[in-house]
Amino acid sequence: MDDFSQSTAGPVKLKGVGEGFRLTVDPTQSRDVLEAEIRKIFDRLRHLTINAKVVIDPGGTEGYEYLIEALSRFLKSEYDVGQVTGPGRPRSAAVEEKRRRDVDQSWDYRKSDVLMLYGRVRSGQKVSTRKHLVILGDVNPGAEVIAGGDVLVMGKLAGMVHAGCMGDTGAIVLALDFRPTQIQIGDILAAGVRPKKKGRAEVARVSEDGIVVDDYLNSDPFGRIPWPEVR
Repeated sequence: MDDFSQSTAGPVKLKGVGEGFRLTVDPTQSRDVLEAEIRKIFDRLRHLTINAKVVIDPGGTEGYEYLIEALSRFLKSEYDVGQVTGPGRPRSAAVEEKRRRDVDQSWDYRKSDVLMLYGRVRSGQKVSTRKHLVILGDVNPGAEVIAGGDVLVMGKLAGMVHAGCMGDTGAIVLALDFRPTQIQIGDILAAGVRPKKKGRAEVARVSEDGIVVDDYLNSDPFGRIPWPEVR
């Protein structure tokens, strides 16, 4: 349904939004008056009202739940609308600021910060990028991969790897089969790291003790993040 609005000088105003409608009603008017005004509008839209979502807004005022409930019963009975709700509570300043920041950082508004490669990185080959690096394949012994951000290998990591090469010790290295000959994160270097379990996804990060490697599923490194963030 295309957005549209029907502005009137009366006690009911209608706006079409998405797959439904928003009714702004004057709560000082009687229920009979409001139902009569709604009927004038909805009789012309009957073919669009079936299962439509409707929001009833009593002019931004509170304490009119009974009116919303009564008009909801009227709309469902007369016009077979679907879900009917009130306008909801306005967001607090803190919630609105968080929402604005999330939108500003949303992936919908960003160019890609990831270099994604398909295939095997073979011995003697070197891949270097200032971005995050994702490899859908293996990194063979004798190969080297370097990234300014995280390194994710969706296969076997058996070569040399350097994540956070511009000094980012918050970067991580993740591989489905983790057995690099050398690993470096930021300026922290470690020689070959033995996998805890062969063929298990593991993730390396910097801690107070240097570079530590954990089972990815057991450690759940991103489990405390409430929703996706842009790295």
